[in-house]
Amino acid sequence: MELEQVRRSCRRSRLVTLTGVGGVGKSRLALRAAAELRPEFGGGAWFVELSPLDDGSLLPHAIAEALRLTDQTTRPMIEVLAEHLSGREVLLVLDTCEHLVADCAETVEILLNSVPDLRVLTTSRRPLDVPGELVVVVDPLPIPPEGATWTGGHDAVSLLAVRAAETVPGFELADHDQEAVVRLCRRLEGIPLAIELAAARLRELPIERLADRLDDRFATLGDESGLAADADPPWHQALRTAVGWSHELCEPAERLLWARVSVFAGDFDAEAVRKVCSDERLPESDIGLLLDALADESILTWLPTGAGERYRMLDTLREYGAGWLRGLGEEERFRQRHFEHYLALAARGAAGWVGPGQTAWYDRMVGEHDNLRAAMEFALNRRDGAAAVELAGSLGFFWYGCGYAKEGRHFLGQALALGAKPGRPMVQALWSDGLLAATQGDADDTEARADDCAAAADPGDAYAEMCVQALRASAGLIRGDLLRAMAQSESLYLARWSDEPLTLAKLLALMVRAVSHIAEAQVDDAIAVLDDLRALCDQRGEQSMRSHGDLLRGQAELAAGRVAAAVVYGQEALRTKQRLHDSFGIGLTVDLLAQAAGAAGRAVRAARLLGLAERIWSTNGRAQADVPTWVAARKACERQSRETLGDNAYHVAFQTGFDSDIDAGIAFALEPEGEDLPNGGLL
Repeated sequence: MELEQVRRSCRRSRLVTLTGVGGVGKSRLALRAAAELRPEFGGGAWFVELSPLDDGSLLPHAIAEALRLTDQTTRPMIEVLAEHLSGREVLLVLDTCEHLVADCAETVEILLNSVPDLRVLTTSRRPLDVPGELVVVVDPLPIPPEGATWTGGHDAVSLLAVRAAETVPGFELADHDQEAVVRLCRRLEGIPLAIELAAARLRELPIERLADRLDDRFATLGDESGLAADADPPWHQALRTAVGWSHELCEPAERLLWARVSVFAGDFDAEAVRKVCSDERLPESDIGLLLDALADESILTWLPTGAGERYRMLDTLREYGAGWLRGLGEEERFRQRHFEHYLALAARGAAGWVGPGQTAWYDRMVGEHDNLRAAMEFALNRRDGAAAVELAGSLGFFWYGCGYAKEGRHFLGQALALGAKPGRPMVQALWSDGLLAATQGDADDTEARADDCAAAADPGDAYAEMCVQALRASAGLIRGDLLRAMAQSESLYLARWSDEPLTLAKLLALMVRAVSHIAEAQVDDAIAVLDDLRALCDQRGEQSMRSHGDLLRGQAELAAGRVAAAVVYGQEALRTKQRLHDSFGIGLTVDLLAQAAGAAGRAVRAARLLGLAERIWSTNGRAQADVPTWVAARKACERQSRETLGDNAYHVAFQTGFDSDIDAGIAFALEPEGEDLPNGGLL
């Protein structure tokens, strides 16, 4: 019934908000409705979870991430979102908006006004108050009326029976249990979360004792939680009572861990909990068993992943735990420990990124994205410039290597604005911001950060000088000043075999040099630099910059007419870029493979790959990075393929590539090309 109401509402109104108390099932209902409505939206239905997000200014970034939109330009993300969604029939689901109502309202209003075919479904404890909003109140589950017994079909009793069977194998709702079950569901007002918490206790207590204990404790536990009751509907008292009652039934150590893990955002692993939450009261050796106990009691959700076990806490339960942590006077202490843990993780990741563990670090850091954001927000909210600069600088590799340039610049700008002492942490933050500016094609900011970096460095800091030169070389390349690019990269190129640790700055300088050689049609010189780049990366097991080098090598080989070699290097680059989800690099590499197919006379394949590349560029924002030679090469390939095939055949092949699933398209791009390509034996 409710599901059908939500579907009808989404067809009637462009903005529908599901409201109701915490734990009533708004998110679950929104997910089910979106899944059923999905076939009606050509551009898909996209779910954006907002509960881990505290900084409302990052809302457009969170939406872009859910849409897999990896725009690297300097344009405001809200503009990029509007452009990306324009002309597409999309259902956007924003889940858990109540803590960001003003930001959600502003963002949704802008997008709805800019994108005529967009529809938005939100969940929130209160409406967004946007013009045209249709509010649907999500009620608790139905329960049998007073004095009635259960005869089947009442959702609240059915839910308890299902959850009880999951908790106690073989559980069946016997006739003599029905009075207690109905009484329990009535006392909990049919709120799903409250019922699930109660069902989790059936391991320890029979249903009748459970109902009796809840009756006994209803009045006294109602005010013990950190959940506000002022503006909530009357049944929120039942939820507060159920959560408080579940809290009382926990062992003291479980209650303490419940409070402490509330500092995590999104999901987290046991290692992080041991580092952040353990002390003399909660020994590290006990953490694993306590996590299992909280999962058994439905306080935590256990999440098995490819990277190991992780845990998650529902927002309502997190709020309760946070309230207890504040009451204990420990909130600041454990938020500080959370920050320190993720600062240490960022420092280890920065040290290990240029090395054999790069893909593992990619997976680890992307998995911790919510907690990294929370750690950054903690330092920024404390106005602690030194802490914010240190973390922001350490995360430069993450924002650069994992595709979050816009978000990185957002945080780095705020951190640097707080002010911090000159020295290595400041140099690292300035270098990171300059690197991201270069990624965005912002020559002026890249050059400015190079100057700032030089001013902040300690005398004789060789690392800082390396960063300055790499940034100045990049700024020269972006501006088309190849002489400056070559001059600024020369000392790093000459020192390429030194014994000092390999850095992103040195690898970037070599890449700038290779691109400059290619732009000047100095193919042999470019290949010599790229051979060195590849060797340096292989010595350390580095893959990301090596794949950039392989892409450039493919361009150089194609410029020399060696099509087979261009395909070999291009496909090798594409495999790595796919593994690291480098959409910007994937776009460039697919363009290269399209041009190689065109050069080999395979016009249909070229057109199909051009269509795939266009699909990828539509999520990135900067086709061919606006580099004139790359743009010109793509246009030449388009022109040649169209002339060979004719307009109709070209359009069919192009559209086939554009409409394909990106992963399927990449599999097509990686298919063997055969032995009959020009210069097939030359590598």
